[in-house]
Amino acid sequence: MKIAAVTEDGVTISQHFGRAPYYVVLTVEDGQVVGREQREKVAHGRGAGGHVHVEGQAHGFDAASQDTHGRMAAPIADCQVLLARGMGMGAFQSLVQAGIQPVITDIAAVDEAVAAYLAGTLTNHTERLH
Repeated sequence: MKIAAVTEDGVTISQHFGRAPYYVVLTVEDGQVVGREQREKVAHGRGAGGHVHVEGQAHGFDAASQDTHGRMAAPIADCQVLLARGMGMGAFQSLVQAGIQPVITDIAAVDEAVAAYLAGTLTNHTERLH
């Protein structure tokens, strides 16, 4: 299993999926982390473009945003889970459609959040979606 986390520094989970420039990807076997790598991620302001806000439509569901979310998810297509501390509803749904389970956590440290996920104690704070 592979678990990704959005990050700016490789140690802390970023507060917003779209703005983070990297993923930290942890490979887990038999409940233990056996590998760790950092991958580049398209981020708002670095080639991703922005969202078009359409009156009466939820954030991030326009065609341009969906394309951007797809490009953001491509580097972690081999991951089953993505940890973030916040994201838009459109990004969340795009990840689900890509077969990646997004988990919105209040835990800032990557290693601590991964340990909680593996223990089955990590809460998915979907109320933080915007």
